[in-house]
Amino acid sequence: MPKRIAIIQSCYIPWRGFFDLLSRCDEYVIFDSVQFQKRHWHNRNQIKTPQGLHWLTIPVRTKSRFFQPIEAVEVEPGWADAHWATLKNVYARATNFQAYAGAVEALYAKADTVPMLTGVNTLFLNYLCNTLGLSLQIKPDSDYAPEGEQSVRLLDICQKAGATHYLSGPSARAYLDLELFARAGITVEWMAYGEYPTYPQLWGDFAPAVSVFDMIFNAGAPQDGLWRGAGR
Repeated sequence: MPKRIAIIQSCYIPWRGFFDLLSRCDEYVIFDSVQFQKRHWHNRNQIKTPQGLHWLTIPVRTKSRFFQPIEAVEVEPGWADAHWATLKNVYARATNFQAYAGAVEALYAKADTVPMLTGVNTLFLNYLCNTLGLSLQIKPDSDYAPEGEQSVRLLDICQKAGATHYLSGPSARAYLDLELFARAGITVEWMAYGEYPTYPQLWGDFAPAVSVFDMIFNAGAPQDGLWRGAGR
């Protein structure tokens, strides 16, 4: 049977295109055995506020840990209450905020007890996938004990997962060894995000690439047409 997988590093409360990619797959492998990068999406994302775009950033421990993998990154305590307070303040007037506020508040309370960044990201990922109606398998790459580097490592995960198709983000075009995958009989496909529809959004001109929480609080989660792109 055909099986399409995605292999991507975990992100904190990702934008809606991330879930469009996942919705096209049978399995998502959380690729957190690779190096953590500062000022990346691993521990931060943007929301829209009356003052413009604002970063919500999870403080993490990086001092003297220059080459640590994402799965080893520890979270500094005490961040979750501040993130929830910001979301509540910014989105209190959003049309669908009250429908999700209780669940999201409880989610942040639970996240405050999780010591590792990967665990925090997975907690939010599971909630958001369930809220959007996604039922794909989600596994850490450690389940497959991947070997090798770059393309070899990705191919190793694909083979161990029994994948026939690998859906990759477009940035990997710069380094992915397509011939390696072709020889293994695995089809590489490229995600094309395109343009997603607008929806009623607070605070001025529309911002398309903010956290998916913006769409959920403003328009509601069941609006598949807002985050499932063309070319499916």
